[in-house]
Amino acid sequence: MLPAMGLAQFEKMKDSVVQLYGVVMTADSLKGLSSVSIMVKGQNRGTISNDEGVFSIVVLKGDHVEFTSVGYKPRLVQIPSNINGNQYSMIQLMVADTVYLPATIIRQRLTREQFERDFMNTKVPDDDIAIARANNNIATRRLLMSSLPSDGKEATSQYLRRQSRALYYTGQVAPMNILNPFAWSEFIKAWKRGDYKKKS
Repeated sequence: MLPAMGLAQFEKMKDSVVQLYGVVMTADSLKGLSSVSIMVKGQNRGTISNDEGVFSIVVLKGDHVEFTSVGYKPRLVQIPSNINGNQYSMIQLMVADTVYLPATIIRQRLTREQFERDFMNTKVPDDDIAIARANNNIATRRLLMSSLPSDGKEATSQYLRRQSRALYYTGQVAPMNILNPFAWSEFIKAWKRGDYKKKS
């Protein structure tokens, strides 16, 4: 047998449970709307309406129930807290969510020659492959490399290379590249490419 306090809580909980049932209909034609999602807000439970728009779900007094369906505006309904009994019925009307697109005007071409002229002069936008080829040429890559900042990986790699180079010659004099023929070769190539030109 339940203690007096537990029995009182059980009776209170039992009194707050409501069997909600009803039908979901379209507001303009009053037809039953199927597959409407009926969810108790803030809780992970709900149901959907059947082919005639009829639904049934257990809720608590004071709960918020949300009705959603594709093509219709969502509706949020609060279950009254002062219901007598444990059953509550309702008819929920769903209003169509109308989206207006810009008008399209279709005109007839006057002559075949005008159609051919307009067709030949229409600029077709580049596809993804053409855009990728244009972005991968050497001039574009150099421009992007000079204007874009280094990302985290590049900055980390540069820092680690500098640290490795500094630690490699710890305790001794680092070699001078002034007499290194490979360094001179790279310098001449960079100078011919224009890497040292002043950038505006």
